[in-house]
Amino acid sequence: MQPDELILQLKQKNEVAFSQIYDMYSENIFGIINTIVKDAEIAEEVLQDVFIKVWDKSDSYSSEKGRFFTWLLNISRNAAIDKVRSKAYKNKRKNSDFDDFSFFIKDDMDLDSISDGYGIKKFVDKLKPMCVKLIDLLFFKGYTQKEASETLEIPLGTVKSRNRTCLNSLRDTLQ
Repeated sequence: MQPDELILQLKQKNEVAFSQIYDMYSENIFGIINTIVKDAEIAEEVLQDVFIKVWDKSDSYSSEKGRFFTWLLNISRNAAIDKVRSKAYKNKRKNSDFDDFSFFIKDDMDLDSISDGYGIKKFVDKLKPMCVKLIDLLFFKGYTQKEASETLEIPLGTVKSRNRTCLNSLRDTLQ
């Protein structure tokens, strides 16, 4: 089938036409989505969502308004941008937990002789539990102070003052 015929058949919910359109465009659309989300696994999810939208909204396409690929491109770009702006995406992109970062610290080795940076756990362990949580969120997971406030369910001002207090306490411990 020719592209115009495929699009007409797609509008009539022809699964064979849909499959052919997917085969024709999916690789290019995946590349565009992956350029925006910068994660192949997430790009595949968004690609699937895009083609579900194409199937559901195929009757909204009009050749008078533009080319089919441009219509498809706009759906893809918007879906990818929506994904990047989503809270789930942002949380996934944050850094690892402190426990993941410090897997090497749990070994029975003299860490101070290896590197001063590896010995940070013994200093962090001397802090109050709230300080450990706060440092984990702000420095190891990359949360903003506002996000830490929401996660810990405490006021933003409290997060800011505790952060300052915890860092001062950590500095004192290091000296």
